[in-house]
Amino acid sequence: MTEIRTPRLLLRRWTDDDLVPLSEITSDPDVMRWTGDGSALDLDATAEAIELWEEEWDDEGFGVFAVELLASGELIGAVGLSAADDLPETRHQVQIVWRLGRPFWGQGYASEAAQATLEFALQDRGLDRVVAVNRVGNEESANVIRKLGMVQDGETVDPATGAPVTLHSIDLTEYAG
Repeated sequence: MTEIRTPRLLLRRWTDDDLVPLSEITSDPDVMRWTGDGSALDLDATAEAIELWEEEWDDEGFGVFAVELLASGELIGAVGLSAADDLPETRHQVQIVWRLGRPFWGQGYASEAAQATLEFALQDRGLDRVVAVNRVGNEESANVIRKLGMVQDGETVDPATGAPVTLHSIDLTEYAG
C-alpha cells in the first residue's frame, strides 16, 4: 500500500471508513466552489469519486490520496494525481489536485501534502511533468501552485463549465525537491 508521511500528515489509499468524513467535506459548497461546476457532492457522488480515484491507482500506479492528520488520524481531505483529460490543453498529462475541509484551510496542509505528492510523482513514479489547472479567482490554490514552483503556461476556458482557468506545470528538470 502506498503511503507518504510528512511532518504533520499521512497520505494513503482510501478505506471504507473515509466515505462519511470525505462526504462531509465534499457536501460543503465553499469547499466545492472551485471544483467542476461548483456543485457540492452527496454521499453517492463522493463514493463514486473515491471509486474512480482507486481505479486510477490500480490502472496508473498513481491517484488521489486520502489525507489525514498524523496527530489525530482525522481525515482532512484529498490530495493527489489524476489524469488531466478535462481540457484539450492538458490531455494525456498528469495533474496535481487537492481538496481540503474548510477547518483545515490556511494552515499549510494543502502545500505540505501537494509538495509530498509532487515529489512522489517526479521521483517515485518517474513522471517527467506534472500540471495544475486553477480556476481564475481561486487565490488560495494559486498560492499552493506558486509554492510548488510551478509556472503558468497559459489560460483557457473549461469547456464543461465555461470558467476561465490558468494552466501551470513543472517538469523534472525544474523541480527543486
